[in-house]
Amino acid sequence: MADENLLDSKHWSDLYTLLGDLDREIASLYAESGIEGVRTRFVGSVIELSRRGPMTIQELADRREVTHSAMSQTAAAMRAAGLVESADGPDRRTRRVKLTARAEEVVPFLKAEWQATEATLRALEAELPYSLTQVVQDIRTALQRRPFGERLRENLARFQS
Repeated sequence: MADENLLDSKHWSDLYTLLGDLDREIASLYAESGIEGVRTRFVGSVIELSRRGPMTIQELADRREVTHSAMSQTAAAMRAAGLVESADGPDRRTRRVKLTARAEEVVPFLKAEWQATEATLRALEAELPYSLTQVVQDIRTALQRRPFGERLRENLARFQS
């Protein structure tokens, strides 16, 4: 592709669209089951809290492998949806997040959906001539050799005038 056409390029947009489509399919299961206010991005955190009990934002972020900031935003959205509430920690300075009774009611469905989604994705991947998880690992390996930021900065220099 010629450099001037890069402004029209959306190289990985199909991947983002696919992931969004899959996410919407999962969310439609919630609606079909009468579960309101649960967004797919909440489910992993709700399951963690159901399995491990109340946690700090940082503990939950560590379990979900996201930043504190991202988990703080997710916890705030889950609180607004009535899925979590604050709980006292071991001392007055520590606050934990715990599931509400409403969240506890939907946990069995969310666990089943998570397991079904994982099984479905694995079966789908088995139909492919190559593994998407292997592609991700190959990209990570290439980025360990030379980080994305380094690659990006090199290309940015080419396009700045």
